[in-house]
Amino acid sequence: MKLKYISLLLLLLFAQSIQSAIAQTQPAIEQESQQQLCPTQMGTAIEQITNRPQFSRLRWGILIQTLTTARNLYSQDAQKYFIPASNTKLLTTAAALQRLGAQFQIRTSVYASGDSLRIVGRGDPSFTDTQLQALAQQLSRRGIRQVNQLIADDGYLRNAIVNRTWEWEDVQVDYGAPVGNFILNQNAVELKLLPQQIGQPLRVQWIDPTEAIWWRVENESLTVPAGETTTISVSRDLKGAVLQITGNLSVDAEPQSVNLAVVEPTEHFLRHFRRALAKAGITTQQTVVTRTNQENIQELAAVISPPLAQLLLETNQNSNNLYAEALLRAIAAQASSDTENNGLEIVRTTLTTLGVDPNGYVLVDSAGLSRHNLVSPEAIVQTLRAMASSKVYRNSLPVAGISGTLKSRFQNTPAQGIVQAKTGTMSGIVALSGYLNATNYEPLVFSILVNQSDLPATTIRQAIDEIVVLLTRLHRC
Repeated sequence: MKLKYISLLLLLLFAQSIQSAIAQTQPAIEQESQQQLCPTQMGTAIEQITNRPQFSRLRWGILIQTLTTARNLYSQDAQKYFIPASNTKLLTTAAALQRLGAQFQIRTSVYASGDSLRIVGRGDPSFTDTQLQALAQQLSRRGIRQVNQLIADDGYLRNAIVNRTWEWEDVQVDYGAPVGNFILNQNAVELKLLPQQIGQPLRVQWIDPTEAIWWRVENESLTVPAGETTTISVSRDLKGAVLQITGNLSVDAEPQSVNLAVVEPTEHFLRHFRRALAKAGITTQQTVVTRTNQENIQELAAVISPPLAQLLLETNQNSNNLYAEALLRAIAAQASSDTENNGLEIVRTTLTTLGVDPNGYVLVDSAGLSRHNLVSPEAIVQTLRAMASSKVYRNSLPVAGISGTLKSRFQNTPAQGIVQAKTGTMSGIVALSGYLNATNYEPLVFSILVNQSDLPATTIRQAIDEIVVLLTRLHRC
């Protein structure tokens, strides 16, 4: 009998072990099935995200296609207009690359003009104090020691330096800096606000101390006790270089950095050039601004920008508005057009040649800072497909979890390293469009635009990122 009971007990234990093994492997099987997503399941999976109650009042525009065959995997209002924010740069940089070529460069020149020097700016967005010093050294090596008149010829580009549709709060700061013939240090200046003793106004410290004399500061800020909330606000007077500083900063707080757009970029450029000449041992008697764009005979010194391929990196990787606007002006200049509007018309013609529906977008700037821009997800996808074979274009885009404006997104997710996409953010607007090199599926192209949102941008980005991670799970089913 004992043997019989022992056999029965062993049989029961064996059955339990089998059931336990099945129970342990079931979650792994379920997890594996969750990781795979058939194309027919894509719509349901995406709408589980977009139809969340918190998103009920905003607008989604989505188009996801296979790159080579243009097969729709998901579409929501893909032909309707959305404000694209910096996704605008996808269209304008594509046109710039097509019109100008990857090796295009912008030249800044100094010419002899009697006993004077005439500098001609042509809108190089990469120009800095380092390039000014290089020009000054070239002139010094030519034996120049004194300049009767330093002339800035502002006649090469004849368009407005600030887009008329940009909002005032944007044009005050560095990302809305003016763009024209003369660009220096991205036409922005930096200052710091430092706490002093409690009850005293904040101390204003210019990174370049010589800038202080060109600004009038109305400082109504206050240093408050430790731990209090920072409420600093810095704005520029409508009339020009008047700074209004208000709000509080606690006595134990770190200094607050403020980056301002310069008011008069040509005069700002001349001041710095005169200082660079002085360091090179060249004295200047007078500075003058003209708009002649006269015939140039003897070039004494010159600096050229990096090639367009590198300028595109800064434009798209870091979503640099000034670079994008400068490239639009370069397009117009190469076509002998005088205005940014003509540049936009050339962009339209170029994109149409590439196969982008001209009825799919309305552009009023090249950076995406204007809320008058309107673009459909379909037009963005058409642009991305047309440029997919361009290594220069694709390399200009941020890589998920690795570079540019996507460096801190998608880290430790399946999308890291396999998504190249352009971000876009404004108040109420979040966008992401680009390429996905799927691991277990064919390459994809996508555009996701969100408008009319009252939610924090981080909340919308998280939802967009969830959708993109969904795409990494695609398998052929």
